[in-house]
Amino acid sequence: MPTARLNGELITDWESFHTVSAEVFGFPEFYGRNMNAWIDCLSYLRDEDGMSKFRLRENEVLDIEVQHSEKLRQNAPEIVETLEFCIDDINDRYADYGEAPALKLTLR
Repeated sequence: MPTARLNGELITDWESFHTVSAEVFGFPEFYGRNMNAWIDCLSYLRDEDGMSKFRLRENEVLDIEVQHSEKLRQNAPEIVETLEFCIDDINDRYADYGEAPALKLTLR
């Protein structure tokens, strides 16, 4: 299973979340640095759209591992909550197209 590791010690606010995400996921230069853009970039991981450096095969899942998640939860609990919500939303999008969920969140 491919893994994208977000370092929760580096994420203290939304700006740093989007900076870390852009680097870890390989988002394009025009990435909008908001959660709508984050969702859009991760909604087509099984397509060749170039919105992320990850490309999943059919039924493959990308594990989004948040390292030092307790530190992140302490510094910015709204980011953890929003991340959980958005991953569920993205997986619902995949289900709407008859595909298996593409993302798994692991808090370490």
